[in-house]
Amino acid sequence: MLNQLRPALVLTLAFTAITGFAYPLAITGVAQVLMPAEANGSLVRKNGVVIGSGLIGQNFASQRYFWPRPSATVPGPYNAGSSSGSNLGTTSIRLKDRVAVDIERLREAGVSGVVPADAGTASASGLDPHISPAFARAQVARIARARRLREADVAALVKRNVQGRLMGIIGEPRVNVLELNLALDASGN
Repeated sequence: MLNQLRPALVLTLAFTAITGFAYPLAITGVAQVLMPAEANGSLVRKNGVVIGSGLIGQNFASQRYFWPRPSATVPGPYNAGSSSGSNLGTTSIRLKDRVAVDIERLREAGVSGVVPADAGTASASGLDPHISPAFARAQVARIARARRLREADVAALVKRNVQGRLMGIIGEPRVNVLELNLALDASGN
């Protein structure tokens, strides 16, 4: 029996060392060399202070800022410690009611016409930092009014902050809400 136990223990320790320590350290080292910003959380800084991450949305509620899509995290929106979707199906009355409340809030804020889907639906993680260009454009009039800017100037800012498809084919065009709001603040009003 000892003849069988010894190789099993040696292999368990060897594979634990390789897959549990050596491989993660090697990948971490490669990531730090090749893409240090991403490896460290894609942190966004303003005046040297970390104010967020380009990968995790934030709950902007002021009329002066672009709003993100709804977040399904609990106990509050964009809680990175509680990443999850709402798990409410398309036939859920709770989902229908929540979307109706979100759409009503947008209508009261002056959004007219067709409301983009991401304006009323949460992402799978509840932490998506992006909105569609259509949702950003739908908010231009509200922000221009709140900041006393020309709509054309705010619309141009949105256009400059649209990120295209990865390699021109993967994903959809999107706008990072934090970066857009930082650009809005930097524009002066």
